[in-house]
Amino acid sequence: MTSRHDDGADYVLTAKGLTKVFGGIRAVDNVDLSVRRNSIHALIGPNGAGKTTCFNLLTKFLTPSKGTITYEGEDVTNLAPAAIAQKGLVRSFQISAVFGGMTVLENVRLALQRRVHGRSFDFWRSSKCLNSLEDEAVQLLEDVGLEDFLHDRAADLPYGRKRALEIATTLALDPRLLLLDEPLAGMGQEDIGRTSDLIKRVAETRTVLMVEHNLSVVATLSDRITVLARGAVLAEGNYAEVSEDPAVVEAYIGEPNDTYD
Repeated sequence: MTSRHDDGADYVLTAKGLTKVFGGIRAVDNVDLSVRRNSIHALIGPNGAGKTTCFNLLTKFLTPSKGTITYEGEDVTNLAPAAIAQKGLVRSFQISAVFGGMTVLENVRLALQRRVHGRSFDFWRSSKCLNSLEDEAVQLLEDVGLEDFLHDRAADLPYGRKRALEIATTLALDPRLLLLDEPLAGMGQEDIGRTSDLIKRVAETRTVLMVEHNLSVVATLSDRITVLARGAVLAEGNYAEVSEDPAVVEAYIGEPNDTYD
């Protein structure tokens, strides 16, 4: 198995012995994970490998059966998802989560309001108050390539553009660690290229942990890859290391289209 330790590295997120049991099934089994600061770290594996469960444990949408999670040197194992997000650990979801009836600009402006004005989304705030956030919202939308869609309804955007909008609203919360759950799922080739470039730009100033099934994207984007199988870590390393690991090769013989779900 490829080594999972790199002494002296600066880790923003670590998990030790992370385990989740549903009834008698160990969906996540004693997982150790260390995510380096200012890197793109991919979590991959076949169907049933435990990727999504592990992701939900790290973001506290599930409570571990045992194990610890440390973020920026602080034990956050028992914190709620909202408390985690307030500390700068923010996630996206497999299904695009935007307000379809609002414009692209309004979606990002609302997310900025959440960060700037406190804990709740106050829909009754004055137009003047919301307009004060407009310059930053426009800049975020330019950053993700949506400057030509400011006043379009979010529901009317093509799928790939909706994912870009979701990333923009996530960035509005000013995350230090961005967790992306299959950000390229369901995209055509053009959108995959555009979104991959966006993730690269995002990672220039942030740490990214992503669950992804598209191996060509993982190969070009990721600094480090953790491979899960049957809930446990099978291998970890860069793409060249894990793709040549005999245990990984054996685990994925017969997987079609060179992708892992």
